[in-house]
Amino acid sequence: MLTFLGFAMVMTFMYLIMTKRLSPLIALTMVPIAFAVLAWALSSEFASLGHVKLDALGPMMLDGIRKLAPTGVMLLFAILYFAVMIDTGLFDPAVRWILKLVKGDPLKVAMGTVFLTLVVSLDGDGSTTYMICVAAMFPLYRRLGMNPLIMTCLMLLSSGVMNLTPWGGPTARAASALHVDPADVFVPMIAPMLLAIAWLFFLAYLYGRSERARLGILQIGETEGADVTVSQCAEARRPHLRWFNGLLTLALMAALIVGVLPMPVLFMIAFGIAMTVNYRCLNMQKQRIAAHAENVLAVVSLIFAAGIFTGILSGTGMVDAMSKGLLAVIPDALGPYMAVITALVSLPFTFFISNDAFYFGVLPVLAEAAAAYGISPVEIARASIVGQPVHLLSPLVPSTYLLVGLAKVEFGDHQRFTLKWATVTCMFLLVGALLLGVFPLYSR
Repeated sequence: MLTFLGFAMVMTFMYLIMTKRLSPLIALTMVPIAFAVLAWALSSEFASLGHVKLDALGPMMLDGIRKLAPTGVMLLFAILYFAVMIDTGLFDPAVRWILKLVKGDPLKVAMGTVFLTLVVSLDGDGSTTYMICVAAMFPLYRRLGMNPLIMTCLMLLSSGVMNLTPWGGPTARAASALHVDPADVFVPMIAPMLLAIAWLFFLAYLYGRSERARLGILQIGETEGADVTVSQCAEARRPHLRWFNGLLTLALMAALIVGVLPMPVLFMIAFGIAMTVNYRCLNMQKQRIAAHAENVLAVVSLIFAAGIFTGILSGTGMVDAMSKGLLAVIPDALGPYMAVITALVSLPFTFFISNDAFYFGVLPVLAEAAAAYGISPVEIARASIVGQPVHLLSPLVPSTYLLVGLAKVEFGDHQRFTLKWATVTCMFLLVGALLLGVFPLYSR
């Protein structure tokens, strides 16, 4: 009965958010509570539900929230930090340098598209990335007559790879669902990400060379893009502090990789320093925080709501029952390959269902099943984020609609053009992770 209730809860959650009956925030909160109450009500009829007690629901939910609190804090300050860096104009020189460098060479334009998207994607927000990058690059594509589908393809794939950063969303969700440290998930994946990035530059080279042959090399003036800025607020720009902000960001990245302090603490310290140095006026500090509050609230609230979902799923014993049911249908011969299976199923799962549904609903079940073969939760978490480049092509991702809208291309055309390359990018992540031992190919 617990197995049935567990799968019914996950499917109900998926159905409600995929059909937009409820927002993910409300569904993460109300669906597990409803099923926990149902389990309690049925406990007198089914002996297997006898340990589900109504007065235990509160501690279950609080325990889940407590475990996710560090991840919520990390996301809050990470989003704010990179938003402030964009506000100050830290990335403006990179944008201008790219526009000046590429001039009218289609090959350089394609390569520059990847580089620019990788840099801007550091803020972890896909919508912001697309607004900045399309505004900078689309005029070049249009002036040269280049295929805009190349631009949307390269931007989406670059954003998909950079989306693996802990503040990008999927890594934080995977870590939250399995109660592991986001840094332990992300840091070993840096090398596979670099391999995938190298592939993206090669893909850009191939497309750029084909467009160069088709169009020829046209030259645009040296001053093209000289006045471009990615900062959307003139009053917030701090060009005289650009070197300080750059060094601060580099120091933060190094500290994150080395693990000097817990990730939430590092982002809190870096954000405090950035705000104090860049905006000494209290009112300006309040304005910059308020300007990004909507993005922060949308992400962080989901993490804490997920605490209720995972707390009840674990506390009631549903996860254990579901994992046993899953193990029963997986042939013994395939069990040791659960990490690779998780990576492969993340492609279709995150395409057809949302990240919230996959990471909070399906992933805990896969992790419990993998544990029987000695595969740790953190290894399953790493495997689960492999499919993100394909996920961004899903019709469930709002930022992708923004990308195709800004580029004036059809969503279906963009999917058909990009899907094969998104799959190849995922394979580079998978192969890189296996070669470097980020998660095992086979485990007994």
